[in-house]
Amino acid sequence: MRILVTGAAGFIGSHYVRAMLSGEYAGYEQAEITVLDKLTYAGNRANLPAEHPRLTFVHGDICDRELLRGLVPGHDAVVHFAAESHVDRSLVRAADFVGTNCVGTHNVMEASLAAGVSRVVHVSTDEVYGSITHGSWTEDWPLAPNSPYAASKAASDLITLAYARTHGLDVSVTRCSNNYGPYQHVEKLIPLFTTNLLDGVPVPLYGDGTNIREWLHVSDHCRAVQLVLTGGRPGEVYNVGGGTERTNREITDLLLDLCGADPSLVDRAPDRKGHDLRYALDDSRIRTELGYAPQIPFAEGLAATVAWYRDNPAWWRLTLTRS
Repeated sequence: MRILVTGAAGFIGSHYVRAMLSGEYAGYEQAEITVLDKLTYAGNRANLPAEHPRLTFVHGDICDRELLRGLVPGHDAVVHFAAESHVDRSLVRAADFVGTNCVGTHNVMEASLAAGVSRVVHVSTDEVYGSITHGSWTEDWPLAPNSPYAASKAASDLITLAYARTHGLDVSVTRCSNNYGPYQHVEKLIPLFTTNLLDGVPVPLYGDGTNIREWLHVSDHCRAVQLVLTGGRPGEVYNVGGGTERTNREITDLLLDLCGADPSLVDRAPDRKGHDLRYALDDSRIRTELGYAPQIPFAEGLAATVAWYRDNPAWWRLTLTRS
């Protein structure tokens, strides 16, 4: 069995690959994996076991149609993680997001269709739904993205689903809540605040800190992606929730405690443009159909994540120089 994983030198994709190569996914213990990654600032070869005999790394861009047409044939499945993903960057460089997330996703679906790939999973985000004050989003909720990043991901979802409905491509979409864990680039909230606090550097808390996110350990997310790969219905969307809602202020306080840092290091920053107030997913579909449930309690996962950054300063200091 051969699996092509796009964007797998990044945070979530690399975890998925490491888990598969270490035998965590039943039935895929001997799968051969091809990683395709552009190695932007957010991609890092050090996130992958470079010498593993079942891993092949290809340095390339999903926007390169000819590369994909030559690479995809011979693979049994494609798991598509590759994306521009940082909201703040999308506010000033939206074209990059439209190119990678929309055009690149189209290229992945087109190449998968042309090659007759038997199974495809497109990994997306809860941000496509916008913001919700009460309750939680089901998969049938209208898409109402508020940032260029979220809009480009919503467009990529629709492109993907069009390939399922028009061409019969066996593809499913996952939409996850905020991820955290080791190897996450330091531009994201938890690693940014953790590494700053470990260094005694102030952290920028947007607005009044009341924005609410639902948090999911990367390991749980990747298990959900694998469940969808092996059992998800074609043309279906699956929300993947973490079940743990926290305000950004609460996350900040937890990190202050775990890092042993002084609360005076928290700086109030002007709120981000179009900052969504709250995300919340109803993930009963994947729980009922595929037996998904998060396994890592948030307090335990967060403490382990902070410990990883404390123990691996060489890794995250290198990402700072590449940003």
